Amino acid sequence: MVTGGAGFLGSFVIEELKRRGAKDIFVPLVENYDLVDRQSVRKLMADAKPDLVFHLAAQVGGIGANRENPGLYAFSNAMMGLHVFEECRLAGVKKLVAVGTICAYPKFAPIPFREEDLWNGYPEETNAPYGIAKKMMLVLSQGYREQYGMNSVVLFPVNLYGPRDNFNPKSSHVIPALVRKCVEAREAGRDEIVLWGDGSPTREFLYAADAALGLVMAAASYDSSDPVNLGTGTEISIHDLATLIAEKTGFRGKLRWDPSQPNGQPRRRLDVSRARERFGFEAKTSFADGLRATVDYFEENYRKGVL
Repeated sequence: MVTGGAGFLGSFVIEELKRRGAKDIFVPLVENYDLVDRQSVRKLMADAKPDLVFHLAAQVGGIGANRENPGLYAFSNAMMGLHVFEECRLAGVKKLVAVGTICAYPKFAPIPFREEDLWNGYPEETNAPYGIAKKMMLVLSQGYREQYGMNSVVLFPVNLYGPRDNFNPKSSHVIPALVRKCVEAREAGRDEIVLWGDGSPTREFLYAADAALGLVMAAASYDSSDPVNLGTGTEISIHDLATLIAEKTGFRGKLRWDPSQPNGQPRRRLDVSRARERFGFEAKTSFADGLRATVDYFEENYRKGVL
């Protein structure tokens, strides 16, 4: 069973599972199962009868969406995690693979982010409610393993991107937001776009298909409640990212930065050695190739009027 299987990352996880021969994959839809409601999760377990669960479902967005929905994101993500863990335990699920978030790391965590630093400070303020709610699953994984012997793992992917991402300007993350801004400005003939912050923060990005590969590899061969980062170990400044996306989308106008808007966390770059050492995961897709595929996906669907 893949919660969030109808979403961005979930679609790639399902493809990877099928590539490896999985034939019976249950994808709960939010219209039928509300993971914030415990009775609904209990019904889901009874209907799906899963052996292996990937918990990817989340309520999430970019800086703006996090700033507007701190209570909703804290409550919804915490309750989903609590219910999924407890009902998996009661249903005797053999293994649960849960996805945390890079937003769980402290605002000023040393670079590169090491799993040992997850608890050494408070997350960046705009992402903290979401990040702490997702980090609770790490506590659940460790506690349930100790008390009940339940096998679960919690992985912390860095910022994801790729085809099928969320390009909604109200809730999208930085890459899809920039792609859309640049394409729309190009099509409208505008000579500048305004971007949040000052462009100085750095981010690390992981292609969604690579993240899916890491999750499935962990499901196959990792059995510990120690947290594991998933990423590439490389970073790029938001300024350089915006310049690169403008180039790839053919936007020739000016990039104007608005420092009155938040930057978010100052830097993000992961230590990815644990994933390599524990279950052999290394990202395969270059940033240039992944970004090209993302831009091409948006351009094609934008022309069709789908996005």
